[in-house]
Amino acid sequence: MNRIHGPVIARKIVFAGFVVGVICSFIGTQIMGEFGPLVTLRIAIGSGLAFLVAQLLDVAAFDALRSGKWWRAPLVSTLLGASVDSAIFFTIAFSGALSFIEPANDVSWAGEILPLLGFGPAAPLWVSLAVADWGVKLSLALLALIPFRIIVGRVTKNTQHFV
Repeated sequence: MNRIHGPVIARKIVFAGFVVGVICSFIGTQIMGEFGPLVTLRIAIGSGLAFLVAQLLDVAAFDALRSGKWWRAPLVSTLLGASVDSAIFFTIAFSGALSFIEPANDVSWAGEILPLLGFGPAAPLWVSLAVADWGVKLSLALLALIPFRIIVGRVTKNTQHFV
């Protein structure tokens, strides 16, 4: 949307997605599973805040780089957004340092010290989860780069016929 309609429309879409996400998170906090609500307050806050901050950063970075090489804006903005998203979400949702957000939610399991990604230096489990999540996001960003180029090329060609 940013490439085709610009940052103003892209930000409106981000805010709409944020509102939908908050509503879904609220619904999830009301559905009880075996160990309590399916969505905890920390996960809801982490998810919403991570989405909002990361997507707004993505839109700003994309807009700043849009006039460069075709791949630079989507790749750099996605890398920045994915990095911020993973860092914010996993820190809020699982860091023991933020247990005051939801004291009744025991996330001590996420603080267990293990080798990073199963083979690296010792780190809390939640950090390994964050790094793995980040790796998946980066892989998807790279895999989606060529399809992004093709789709945007077709959409912009089709919209030019109607302008």
